Amino acid sequence: MVKILVVDDHAVVRSGLMMLLHGKQNMEVVGEAAEGGEGIQAALRLQPDVVLMDLNMPHGKDGLTATSELKKLLPDISVLILTMHDDEEYLFRAIHAGASGYILKSAPHEELLAAIHSVASGNAYLYPTATKRLMSEYLDRLKHGGDSGTPYESLSERELEVLALVAKGYSNKEAAEQLIISVKTVESHKSNIMEKLGLKSRPELVKYAMKKGLLNFE
Repeated sequence: MVKILVVDDHAVVRSGLMMLLHGKQNMEVVGEAAEGGEGIQAALRLQPDVVLMDLNMPHGKDGLTATSELKKLLPDISVLILTMHDDEEYLFRAIHAGASGYILKSAPHEELLAAIHSVASGNAYLYPTATKRLMSEYLDRLKHGGDSGTPYESLSERELEVLALVAKGYSNKEAAEQLIISVKTVESHKSNIMEKLGLKSRPELVKYAMKKGLLNFE
């Protein structure tokens, strides 16, 4: 029997999921929570096999933070992100936080059930278009020699600091204050970073920083 904990800030969503999952295909919903912090406490108490985790829960800990903390406390637990965000930035962040799977709320019921069984068995699960995106990006990096690490290694220590701060959402002014340098210097470093890494936009920079482990979501 797969024991499931549902964490979502919408009561209607939680109720719907519990009705769908309870007793189906050897599944049992053992609890629910309305935000990440509550979800962590429930998981510690109930010891579920799988946590169905929403991403955006504005009145408490968000799903990414909760996932990261939960995996440190219960490394063997499987977290399946269930979200409306069909966005590769959220996808990469979820994987980095330790999620075992990522599925959309618009997915058919059968797909959700399959995803739960997959992560409960210790496997990873990504919805089909997400898998295609990851494979496409991986092949693109291979094609352009991205795995060599040379562009990254060419960044100076200061450029790495600027890269991390900008990717975390700091403005040029905030990054300058943090590093005790001028805004103009930050802009110059950012321009050099984008050129060295072949990046054209901030989202690309954020994804690159995630893949290099420069961000944390605690």
